[in-house]
Parts: sequence; C-alpha cells; structure tokens
Amino acid sequence: MRTDEGQAFPVYIAVVAGLLFLAFVYFTVGQAALTRNSAQSAADAAALAAAQDAREQLREGWLGVILDPDQWDEFLEGKAYVDAPACASAADFASRNEAELTDCEPVSAESHGFRVTVLTTGGEAHRATASAEAVIEPHCSFEPQEPTPDPSTPPPSPPPTEEPEEEEPGPITGLTCNGEPWEIDPEDPRLPSATELFTVRLSE
Repeated sequence: MRTDEGQAFPVYIAVVAGLLFLAFVYFTVGQAALTRNSAQSAADAAALAAAQDAREQLREGWLGVILDPDQWDEFLEGKAYVDAPACASAADFASRNEAELTDCEPVSAESHGFRVTVLTTGGEAHRATASAEAVIEPHCSFEPQEPTPDPSTPPPSPPPTEEPEEEEPGPITGLTCNGEPWEIDPEDPRLPSATELFTVRLSE
C-alpha cells in the first residue's frame, strides 16, 4: 500500500506541474492578445482623431472663403488642411488609450487621411505596436450656375444723369452635398455640417 502511494505521488506532482504550466501559457497568451487589442484600439482612435481634426479644418477653412467659389477646389477635394494639428489630436487620443504616437503621416497622394502607429505604454513585457489608417471622403460637388433672366421682364434702365446702382450679389447656387442642393446666402453664408461635407472612416 505504501509502495502504491509512493508511486502515485510523483505522478500527482507531474500532473499539478503540467496544469500550472498550461495555466501559465494560457495567461501569457491571453495577456499578449489583450495587449495587442489595446494597441489596435489606441491606433484606431488616434487615426480617426487625426482625420476628424482635418475634417474640422476643412470646414472652417471653407467658411473663410465661402463667398469666393474660385477658391473652393481644395476644400471640395478634401485636401486643404494642415497635418501638424491633426497629428497632435492623434497623439492626444493615443495617450488617452495608454499608448504613445510613434508615427503619423498622410496616407497617399491619391486619397486624403492619416496612417498612424502607436506603442502601448505598459511595462516592457506588456508593450505592443499597432497601426491604423483613416481616410476622408468628400461628399460635395460644385457646378457654377448663372441666374437665368426672365425674358418677359426687360432690364431696368437707370436715368442717364445718375450712376447705375451696384447690384447686390445673389445667392451662390450649384453646390451639391450628398445629392442635396445647397444654396449659399451672401447675407448669412452657411455650410452643411462637417459630417455632411466629409465622411471619416477607418480604411480596410
């Protein structure tokens, strides 16, 4: 009986050691997966923050030249923004997600947005790097439209002794956003919201 007990004890020790090893492996793998997920979440948030900052810049800049359609092209294309403040927003959101921004750059010449890379700020054993890309997609187009005069109404003729009065500028038409026409009133110039002008999304 004692012999059986003596033989069983090493087996018991081996089984316990094996279970502890498996538990350690599962814990390590799970911790690594959690760290990777945290890094990716931080990268996604940082990329979106950069693109959203650029989107707000686009709208604010467009409002500054809203009565001069000749200056609209870069806003319609979604490229009239400054990278530095957008990347500063990316760094801020990375830090909120316990990561640091290690890289932030425009995605490409053809599309507009940002590609970022972050590094989680945990201990050396729990650090991970992840990247994400967010793009800005414009939703507006502009076709200048001249007002059509009514042929039944002759234009008024000013008296010959008086200087002709300056005509007040009429509304700017021809801007279409998401399929809906938008008229710019010179007396109260407005634009659709930033989300109606541009979509910001993570690229696949």
